[in-house]
Amino acid sequence: MTYFVGLDVSLDETAICVVDDAGTILREGKAATEPKAIAMWLQSTGVTFERVGLEAGPLSPWLHEACVARVFPQRASKRAA
Repeated sequence: MTYFVGLDVSLDETAICVVDDAGTILREGKAATEPKAIAMWLQSTGVTFERVGLEAGPLSPWLHEACVARVFPQRASKRAA
């Protein structure tokens, strides 16, 4: 099964939605808009994600880099090479 994540970012909280490749919602919730909190929430699902969609906004570049390093460390290391 393939899973995807959507992040709706605001200053204090980020709404998170995980869906499968058929569009069925696996889990929804919120986490503080901090990379560690979002990464912990995502990792608590116990599934591997194909893609994470992040709402564009002023926090997006910072959040993207930090979350990639925490949730997808193997991909972050490939980008640095």
